[in-house]
Amino acid sequence: MKIVVLDGYTLNPGDLSWEGIGKFGDLTVYDRTVKQADEIIKAIDNAEIIFTNKTPLAREVLYQLPSLKYIGVLATGYNVVDIIAARELGITVTNIPTYGTTAVAQFTFALILELCHHVGDHSRSVQNGEWSSCPDFCFWNTPLIELAGKTLGIIGFGRIGQATAKVATAFGLNVLYNDVNNSGKLDTDNCHYTDLDTLFAKSDIISLHCPLFESTQGIINRDNILKMKDGAMIINTSRGPLVVEKDLTEALNNGKLAGAALDVVSTEPIERTNELLKAKNCILTPHIAWAPTESRFRLMNMAVENLTAFLKGTPKNVVNL
Repeated sequence: MKIVVLDGYTLNPGDLSWEGIGKFGDLTVYDRTVKQADEIIKAIDNAEIIFTNKTPLAREVLYQLPSLKYIGVLATGYNVVDIIAARELGITVTNIPTYGTTAVAQFTFALILELCHHVGDHSRSVQNGEWSSCPDFCFWNTPLIELAGKTLGIIGFGRIGQATAKVATAFGLNVLYNDVNNSGKLDTDNCHYTDLDTLFAKSDIISLHCPLFESTQGIINRDNILKMKDGAMIINTSRGPLVVEKDLTEALNNGKLAGAALDVVSTEPIERTNELLKAKNCILTPHIAWAPTESRFRLMNMAVENLTAFLKGTPKNVVNL
């Protein structure tokens, strides 16, 4: 059995092992595959099993791969695969739904704390000699913000949203959440379901943890930003297109919003023309919330488990039933 990993470097730049997948057949791992259809087809050749992270598998590609039986998406999001075409062809598609919950919740607060304290900027200022030349025993270049007593609004209250709420309560934050599937049944003393307009109006910080659907695309837009508190902050560790980047940039530059921290953008890698690169108090990181070693190790193990289940005839985490 021939197995191909189309873009293995992101998951495994060398600190993990493909042995768990390789034991099932003749394994070829490409660090990267050029994202043109003919190159993808050439890389897959007559493989029966393939894994992809962000290499697209469109209808025109899938219909030219008669040997293909299984696609393992090495991520939670599976929009890179035409799952309708895969279903038509009898190809099973699976994803990895739960590997990064802890990592993303942790990174969310790394972004929040950086907006509140600008630790990196202050460290650089010390390295540049500003503290040595300061007439006072301390200084700060930006306002410093205490979280206790403030309100965190969470849009999307699945596993990651709930994990983020637990961390938030440890910091003394009050939590408001909105989710189409959880409308109050997960409330606690300081964590409450609310409608979106109330969440926008009352939150000091808004953190996005919802999937990218037609209903959520562009949910952070000019109209909704106008509903927010002056000086509110936006966190996005979910999907870039949840944010209308032009509207967010405008709100940061005109002072309506005090800051934003985004691990995802609409086009990745980020284009040099993206307006967010010129936005005030906007932290941008290269889609790494999911990527701690422990998280990637879980992802690899779950990919092996998915393939094992498929080969036993009892597939799990199937997204194109």
